[in-house]
Amino acid sequence: MQDTATSKITPEIVAGHGLKPDEYQRLLKILGREPRLTELGIFSVMWREHCSYKSSRVWLRTLPTSGAKVIQGPGENAGVVDLGDGDAAVFKMESHNHPSYIEPYQGAATGVGGIMRDVFTMGARPIANLNALRFGDPSHPKTRHLVSGVVSGIGGYGNCVGVPTVGGEVNFDAGYNGNILVNAMCVGLARTDKIFYSAAKGVGLPVVYVGSKTGRDGIHGATMASAEFDDKSEEKRPTVQVGDPFTEKLLIEACLELMASDAIIAIQDMGAAGLTSSSSEMADKGGVGITLELD
Repeated sequence: MQDTATSKITPEIVAGHGLKPDEYQRLLKILGREPRLTELGIFSVMWREHCSYKSSRVWLRTLPTSGAKVIQGPGENAGVVDLGDGDAAVFKMESHNHPSYIEPYQGAATGVGGIMRDVFTMGARPIANLNALRFGDPSHPKTRHLVSGVVSGIGGYGNCVGVPTVGGEVNFDAGYNGNILVNAMCVGLARTDKIFYSAAKGVGLPVVYVGSKTGRDGIHGATMASAEFDDKSEEKRPTVQVGDPFTEKLLIEACLELMASDAIIAIQDMGAAGLTSSSSEMADKGGVGITLELD
């Protein structure tokens, strides 16, 4: 096991973490020193497209996100719109393109699981799933395999959790031969006075991490989901998380039961970037610090 305190950071290690040379120089300027290997991993995860939207946020900002009925726009786990009579629709749409191309069943399944997490983390019960899919030419050798896996993954996960897929669309074009699009959406219902947020305000609060068992699946998931494809993309299959819809069903019920009490101050979905992202997001939004015991 490498010593995180003394390991020399080489250009090859930086490239392996997905950081560009100019990004690494920016990191050095922020820290004022060379990072430890663990610190390099933290920065590389948080600065990936999958977490920071560094190339797409310029376009996302052009979309309308405010209005009289908007309770929560960008910046939280999901959006919230007032339906009237104290009811709110909580919704999220997210892509799971790279994982679904490499491992179509699990990539699409965990995409569905991820957006349901975003929705019930806001205090809503998921009631419907939707999707928008783009595949390559029907005659392309990989298309049939990808369609079969993605459709099975979406249906299988939703059915196991008990949330129906109520709508979707599929298109085929040769432009998607090298990378498909798998956009999954979830809609949930909540009460406007029981919306939960991720800002963890307060000092000395315990952080409780709940969910399915963790294994080596999904390690470097955020890095893989942001990388460009090459001849070695098949080797990244182990970085696609394995879905566990039965545990997520239990997690939904447990979280909603806790939300009916006063036990939760803040709650954050934990996705591909793991505890690194979720814990720092909660602390940052709450205006407090977080101590990481890296030993």
